[in-house]
Amino acid sequence: MSAPNEGMRLARQAYDLTSDLMAASRTVYWIDLLATAAVTYASFAMAVRAESGLATAAWALLCLLALYRGISFIHEITHLRPDDVPGFRLGWNLLIGVPALTPSLMYEGVHNLHHAKTRYGTANDPEYLPLSHYPPAKILIFILVPLLAPLGVALRFGIIAPLTFVSPKVRVWATRKVSALTINPAFARTDVDQSKRLDWRAQELACWAWSWGLAGGTMAGWIPLRVIGLAAAIFAGMTFINQLRTVVAHAWLNESEPMSFEEQFLDSVNVPPPALLPLLWAPVGLRYHALHHLLPRLPYHNLGKAHARLAGALPASYRSVEQKSLTSGLMALLQRSRSAMARRADTARAMGR
Repeated sequence: MSAPNEGMRLARQAYDLTSDLMAASRTVYWIDLLATAAVTYASFAMAVRAESGLATAAWALLCLLALYRGISFIHEITHLRPDDVPGFRLGWNLLIGVPALTPSLMYEGVHNLHHAKTRYGTANDPEYLPLSHYPPAKILIFILVPLLAPLGVALRFGIIAPLTFVSPKVRVWATRKVSALTINPAFARTDVDQSKRLDWRAQELACWAWSWGLAGGTMAGWIPLRVIGLAAAIFAGMTFINQLRTVVAHAWLNESEPMSFEEQFLDSVNVPPPALLPLLWAPVGLRYHALHHLLPRLPYHNLGKAHARLAGALPASYRSVEQKSLTSGLMALLQRSRSAMARRADTARAMGR
């Protein structure tokens, strides 16, 4: 294992080279959010009104990509301080979080644990699994599970949320087990008292009211089933694309052993230019995932500038974490998986002799 100070030295070098890029631009954040929300709702309206299947599909795809970009701001919110972009968290919840039944409470207090030096890659990391040691079939299941996301958010806020207001036991359970966007099924939140905060309850109440409003409007015939089905399909597609991005965001090599800072960086992935498609499947700076782990406070709109500086100034190890595309990242994961399965088979044969 590499010495801990080596990774910290890399982070210090990176910070020294990019310290002028650490301030979040309030203008960029707000214009991006407002434009993204406008495109999301306008394209959804056009998809609903479209008279041909092809037109519906085209508008729905645009809506999916815009919604995905909008949802991705939840990651930025977890790293922004309250005075960085005042009101942005509230604005995002009103425009995107609550209407998509994915409020910020589902990520705040959770994602920061993924960056904790003693948690990354361990069983206590909410966003890590040793996927490179999984068989390909299990990886495929992992990728497909998010297609059930529309049902999951409907249950969380349409059924479980109201129960949390009448049963303290349900509230504790819901906070621990179904109030976090994670990929580690064993993870449970320990910050149960967070659910007593006024803003947490306001988000839950808003999502509860919105989900019941949609259900009531549909049952009353005010909202056509086609509209609900289209919205669910777009949401499922969005979560599926995000899961594809997730499986190439890391190398997923660790099996719960503590890792040095440099090892954590080397286990993460950048998909930098000249690739263009990452703008769609890894929006809001998510294409620079390894750089984000190196400098978590760097705002998304400056990640490209920072990468350009660091690529030529840091040791070769900085460029070693790059993938050329989503496809190359997926192929690399499957290759690691097959290698792990082969090693496991060799071990089993050796033990059987």
